[in-house]
Amino acid sequence: MRLYNTLIGAKEEFVTLAPAEVKMYVCGPTTYNYIHLGNARPLVVFDTIRRYLEFKGYKVRYIQNFTDIDDKIINRAAEESVDPLSLSEKYIREYFIDADALGIKRAQVHPRVSEHIDEIIAAVAKLIECNSAYELEGNVYYRVKSFANYGFLSHRSLEDMLAGARVEVDERKEDPMDFALWKKTKPGELFWESPWGPGRPGWHIECSVMATNYLGNTIDIHGGGRDLIFPHHENEIAQAEALTGEKFVKYWLHNGFITVNDEKMSKSLGNFFILRDILKKYSPDVVRFYLINTHYRSPLDFDDGKLEEAKKSLQRIKTTCRLAEEFTENAGDLNLPVNSAHSLSERLVTWQELLLKDGRILEKLLPVPYLAGLTHLKQEFNLKEHEAFVKKIDDLQAKFIEAMDDDFNTAKAIGVLFEIIRELNV
Repeated sequence: MRLYNTLIGAKEEFVTLAPAEVKMYVCGPTTYNYIHLGNARPLVVFDTIRRYLEFKGYKVRYIQNFTDIDDKIINRAAEESVDPLSLSEKYIREYFIDADALGIKRAQVHPRVSEHIDEIIAAVAKLIECNSAYELEGNVYYRVKSFANYGFLSHRSLEDMLAGARVEVDERKEDPMDFALWKKTKPGELFWESPWGPGRPGWHIECSVMATNYLGNTIDIHGGGRDLIFPHHENEIAQAEALTGEKFVKYWLHNGFITVNDEKMSKSLGNFFILRDILKKYSPDVVRFYLINTHYRSPLDFDDGKLEEAKKSLQRIKTTCRLAEEFTENAGDLNLPVNSAHSLSERLVTWQELLLKDGRILEKLLPVPYLAGLTHLKQEFNLKEHEAFVKKIDDLQAKFIEAMDDDFNTAKAIGVLFEIIRELNV
C-alpha cells in the first residue's frame, strides 16, 4: 500500500509504527453552524480510508476532535445571546445527525477543547519552560524561529508564509509569525484561569495536545482538508515536536477542496451549501457516492448536475444487485444448493455496500466464499465458460484492491466496480 504524504510531496510505502495497528487523528469541525458540503468531504474521505484500513486487517485507533471554543463560536454566541459552550453543544448534536446520515463511523473518542484545558495549560507551560514560547501581558506565543523545521509541511520559507498568512497583529510580538498558544480574555468572554491570567487556548495547540494525549507522541496518520496544511498543521508539528522531542506524524493526508465556480466552498465566502439542505433533495448514499467518485486529493467542483449523475450511477448499481438477488432467489427453484445462491447474492451486496449510507465499505468483500457459488451457477446454466468468468471476476477484484492500495483511489476503484456490473449484466 502506498500513500501520498504531504510532508514529502510524494507517495511512499505505508509502514505502521506497530504491526497491524494504525493510530489516526483527523481534525473535526468548529461547532458554530451546521456542516456544509465542504465539511462533509473530509468526513467521508477519512471514514472511507479508515474502513479500508480495517478491511485490510489493521486495528485502527481513530480520534476526531471538536473545536468547541473559538473566535467564531464566541462571535456567533454573542450574536445569539447564548453561552458559547451551549452553542457548541447544540451544533455537536446536529453534527452527529448529519454524520450518522452519511454513514460516518464514529471515532473511538471525540475529544473537545473545553474538556482538555488542564492538559493544554500544562503543555503551554512546558513550551515556555523549554524556550519555545513566551508570555506577553497575559498572552502566550509560540516562538516560530525556535523550531528549525518550520515550513517543511507546506514546503515554503518563513518569508513566503508570512506574505500569504493571516497573522495576529501585535507589534509587541518577537516576530510577526509567532502564533498564540494562550489568549488573554476580553471583557465578557468565556475564560479559564491560568498561570498567565484568565484566558483561553489558541486554535492550534488543541490538536497537538489531544492527538498526543490519546495516541502517543508519534502517530501514523493525521488527516484534514488542504486548507489546514498552513498554518494549522504546520503549527501542530512545531508544538508537538517541541513538547516531545519526537516525530509527530509519519503520514500527512489532505483532501482537496470542494469548489463553487472554482472558488473554495467556505462559510466566510458565503458560497457554501448546508449538507442538511442537500439531503432534502438527494439521499445520503447519493451524496456519499458523489464525494468518493473523485480521488480524495483532487478538487471537486460542485453543481447539481454531478449529483444527478451520481444518482443515476448509483441506481444502476442498485438495480444490478436487485436483479442478482432475484436471480439467486429463483435459483432455489432449480434445485441449486442454497449456499451457492447465497454466496453470489452476498458477493454482489458487498460491492454495493461500498456506496450505501451504512458505510460498510468492503468489510465483507474478500471473506465471502463466492467462487464455488459462481462456478456452480455457471455450470448449471451454461451461461458462459465458468472458469473464464470466475477468472475475470478475480482479476477485477485484484484491480479494485490495487486501486485502493494506490493512495485510496476510489475513483479508479469505482470504475472497476462498473466493469464488474457489466460482466454480471452480460
